[in-house]
Order: sequence, then structure tokens, then C-alpha cells
Amino acid sequence: MKRLLGHWYRETVVGYYAIHPFYLVYELFLKSVPDRTYIRYMFKKHMGYALDLENPRTFNEKINWLKLFDRTDLHTISADKFRVREYIAEKIGAEYLIPLVLETRKPNTIRPENLPDYPFIIKTNHNSSGGIIVRDKSGIDWKMARFHLRNLLRENYFYASREWQYKHIVPRIVVEKLLTDSEGNIPYDYKLHCFNGRLVFTQVDLDRHTRHTRNLYDPEWNLMPCIWKYENGVPVARPKMFDKMVGLAEKIAPDFSYVRVDFYTIGDSIYFGELTFHSESGWGHFTPEEFDLKLGAMLELPAPTIRD
Repeated sequence: MKRLLGHWYRETVVGYYAIHPFYLVYELFLKSVPDRTYIRYMFKKHMGYALDLENPRTFNEKINWLKLFDRTDLHTISADKFRVREYIAEKIGAEYLIPLVLETRKPNTIRPENLPDYPFIIKTNHNSSGGIIVRDKSGIDWKMARFHLRNLLRENYFYASREWQYKHIVPRIVVEKLLTDSEGNIPYDYKLHCFNGRLVFTQVDLDRHTRHTRNLYDPEWNLMPCIWKYENGVPVARPKMFDKMVGLAEKIAPDFSYVRVDFYTIGDSIYFGELTFHSESGWGHFTPEEFDLKLGAMLELPAPTIRD
């Protein structure tokens, strides 16, 4: 039911106008709840045990500690899917950026005459809502697309997640070339989780839109014997460009205590995807649970930096 209402709200005009007044009331309520209170409540709801912020031990506890106490301007820049491009160009080189088609704060700009004839993706820079994949402009309801984007620009992802880096991002629309392989498929993205400047494990998600599975690999590309939220999928071969991806990720990682660096590969080319600072929002179950503790023990927390 929740998923159905979400689809109705986001994908239909009638649903949006019917539900939006209730959403505004809910958002006002969220804004009234202190960050620490909300994070404690959501952690207990999702994880089933109380969050220990004074002595966090598990990976998920430490991710939630970072939400509250590791807040810098660089986090905001890096979570912004537009502004991060300049940061990445400076850190590892502009050649790793996916080609930018357009950026705008005006949804009315998103019209077929302003967009290319090759495949592209339209997304907003300030949340994790995915995007609109366009392979053929003639198959898109552009009026509905603009309506959807206009609604996204009004939202602040911070209040539902308390991931502080999203709070002060100036919302905009970003259009990038769609990366596809020789058969027209969107390539895997490799999510490199770095703790204190070094790679600890790589996440590969499979079949997200059908039967979502997930594999975790250690730095030597051995499958880790654990499940993180989703069941394991078919084995994934070690990417040809893996060592280079690790080197690039570890140029970025020292700027943060914990960061997930996402890359795509097509042939011998590597493309930067995004940076993430609170994977699964710190609510992702591990099976067996000991991996939550094992990974938590490997992550050293920084001195607190608290921002509003």
C-alpha cells in the first residue's frame, strides 16, 4: 500500500494534489522533531535495538553517529550531483565525469528541442530518487516529466533521512548522457566503500528492478560470506579496471572518514557515479549480524563536527 500511494503521489497529477496537503503536514511534523530523537527512533524501528551514540560499535551505529556529528561543507558539495563534478575533476580528473548535457533550475527547460537525440538520463541533484531514463524522446510524456521534476525540486531529502549533507543543497535538474555498453545495457556500478582512506569492500547490486540481489567483495575480490539487506546474486567477475578504480577511490577517500565511491566501467573507460556518506541510511541489516560488528570495528570515527 505504501509503495502504491508513493507511485500515485509521484506519478499522477490527481494523486499529487490529493496527497500533497497531508505530506506538507507530515513535513512540518518532521521539522519539529530534533535530529537525535528522530535518528534514535528510526534506528530502533529498522534495526530492532537501541542506538548507542556514546559508544557506537556496529557499522550501522557508526553511520548514524556520522549523520549527527560529521557535518562539513565538503559533504554538502559532494552530495550535490552537480557541484560534485567540479570536486571530482580537481581530485581525479575531468575525464572520469559522465558527459553533462544540461543543468537548470527551471523545469520548463526540459523540452525535447533542448535535449539530444542520443540516450540520456534526467535527475535532480539533491536526493536519491533515481532519474528519468530517455532512450527515445518521442516516447516520453514531457508534460508529466516536468510535473514530476517540479515536485522533486520542492522536496528536501534531509528531513526523512537526517542525512545532513542534503539539507542545504540548492535543488536543480541535471541531464547527463546515459552510459550504455555495446548491447545498449546500462553497465554495473561498482560501489567502493572506503573507511579512513582505504577500500574495505565493494558492493555490486544486480537486477534492481526485478529481483534485487547484492554481493559484497573484499579488496581481493573474494565474495564476502554475508548478506546486506538483499540476498546474494550470481557471481560477478572482478572488473578489468578494478585496480584503477581502487586507486581513484583512494584519492578521494582521505577527505572523509567514510565514503562510498561509485564507478561505472565501459571497456577501458571508467566513469564516476556519485559519493554516498550514509549507505542504507545506517539501517541495513547484515546476516550474519557479526559482520555489522566486524565492519564497525574497522571504521574509526573522527572528532565531532556539528552543524545546523
